[in-house]
Amino acid sequence: MSSLTWSDVMSNPYLKDLPFKIELNKWGRIEMSPASNRHGLVQVEVANQLGQRPAGRVLVECSIQTVDGVRVADVAWISDARLAEFGDATPYPRAPEICVEVMSASNTWAEMHFKAGLYLQAGAEEVWVVSLDGQRTTIKA
Repeated sequence: MSSLTWSDVMSNPYLKDLPFKIELNKWGRIEMSPASNRHGLVQVEVANQLGQRPAGRVLVECSIQTVDGVRVADVAWISDARLAEFGDATPYPRAPEICVEVMSASNTWAEMHFKAGLYLQAGAEEVWVVSLDGQRTTIKA
């Protein structure tokens, strides 16, 4: 398999309707993780919470360029200023201020801390790791 870019993934008709989330690692290889309906419900709850913050917007499935390829935050909050800077860029060249990962049963804490580190290194100010029962751990820059 050859290396892919995020643009390749976005334009590939075979990948557009997959029932799971995909990301690209630093070698341009696809990594997949299935999400449960409970995962989706938690995403919506977090998005509603973040939507109360002023001067910004909430995104779900936010693609972010990191040093380990394109990672996709389950939910993110981006300030109006940063959103104006990036426009419709996909993936974002820098992370939104808050990135959220909903921890699935298949995830480990080591994976979550690794992804949190990638988001922080890419410019996030904080990363929330939220369990399927709604418990939140916040990691700050």
